[in-house]
Amino acid sequence: MLIHGSCHCGNIAFDLTWEPDPLEIPARACDCTFCTKHGGLWTSNPAGSLTVVLQQPALVSQYSFGTATAVFHVCSRCGITPVVTSVIDDHLYAVVSVNAFTNVEPSLLRRSSACFEAEGVESRLARRKHNWIAAVRIAANGGS
Repeated sequence: MLIHGSCHCGNIAFDLTWEPDPLEIPARACDCTFCTKHGGLWTSNPAGSLTVVLQQPALVSQYSFGTATAVFHVCSRCGITPVVTSVIDDHLYAVVSVNAFTNVEPSLLRRSSACFEAEGVESRLARRKHNWIAAVRIAANGGS
């Protein structure tokens, strides 16, 4: 399944390849203050591949907080955060917002809550390496 997503104005868009076609897509609602305030609902497929296209990179803000191990890519034009990345051992990993999906039937989403507050940095990074999308490509203006 090829999942398309974007921020509201389309400045940050992504294609997530999810093979085989999912019977359901996990949607984790993180309870950190950023995700709570922004309605963050994230998913990833460690076997998938993700291509993110930034139409106007200058209009993308990068925000980190807490452990500063994740970067929230926020569109400065419309305020939506469709992608979060984390560099671990010089490798880029990512999760995407299911709220940014443009072609997925909502009934496929299996919502659950997630609390990572008590998690240490090392275990947090190990979890991301295991669960986040590992094949990530970010392109500016549709190029490579």
